[in-house]
Amino acid sequence: MNYLARRLLTFPLILLGVSLLVFFSIRMIPGDAITAMLGTEAGLLTPVQRQALAAYFGIDQPVVVQYGRWLAGLLQGDLGISVTYGKPVLTVILERFPLTLELALLAMVIALGIGVPAGVLAATNNERSTDVVVRILAMLGQSTPGFVVGLVIIYVLSVYFGFVPAMGSFTPLWTDPLANLGQLIFPAVTLGFAFAASVTRISRSAMLDVLSDDYIRTARAKGVPGRSVVWHHALPNALIPVVTLSGVEFGYLLGGAVIVEQIFALPGLGRLTLDAIGQRDYALVQGCVLFVAFNFLIVNLLVDLAYAALDPRIRLGAR
Repeated sequence: MNYLARRLLTFPLILLGVSLLVFFSIRMIPGDAITAMLGTEAGLLTPVQRQALAAYFGIDQPVVVQYGRWLAGLLQGDLGISVTYGKPVLTVILERFPLTLELALLAMVIALGIGVPAGVLAATNNERSTDVVVRILAMLGQSTPGFVVGLVIIYVLSVYFGFVPAMGSFTPLWTDPLANLGQLIFPAVTLGFAFAASVTRISRSAMLDVLSDDYIRTARAKGVPGRSVVWHHALPNALIPVVTLSGVEFGYLLGGAVIVEQIFALPGLGRLTLDAIGQRDYALVQGCVLFVAFNFLIVNLLVDLAYAALDPRIRLGAR
């Protein structure tokens, strides 16, 4: 509990740093919300009209004053109003977040479901042909960009199977599970492809270290079946680095799904953030980044707490 309390106390400081970074960074991009919204028609505005719109969007004050106002609203749970959608930022984010969350979870399930068994298979067949094949595939997976995998999937499905993945829409899981899976399975495979390769390499390395420990040799000397030694004795201890990688990667999946969402035209949080940057929707960009950062902190906290469950020797509160 002491460890948990200390970690939670750092959250506001980290989020404050993130808010400062994103608030001032987005304002370094040339242009403003008025020009992004009106386009070439912005040049037809009179100085009075432009001043009135600037006051409406809250960009008529110095940047420090704007940040102070936004931070005061943030402390009250108000992320501002999206100029693009005309709705509270938090409402827009919560409408798009379920898709990105489900996509990240599905990609993680695919990556772990492939990567952990492949890593164990490679470690238990060290320096054999099976190990070499798994390592080559893992390196191929890590070196192939996600957008290439997505485009290849679309090309193969459309040209050779005459099937085009559902794009541009999202059906909630609780409304139609089959339609939901059909919309997200190929984007999840695209997103989880490189992650599966990383999990494979980490799992293999961790399993090789664990399989050389004394307690594994003792278990084998006592006649414990080889399958039980690998899956019940070695694997739980080898999972700690995999859990670490999964926690960090899951945060990146939440914030980095923008390319996959763009390729498959999915209305998720990543695509929302990209569109908000193009529209100079400052409040929406700030809210999206801060929301992803908060989820990243929560996931990493849960990963640290999972260490103690996997290995009772770990005491997080120890100094």
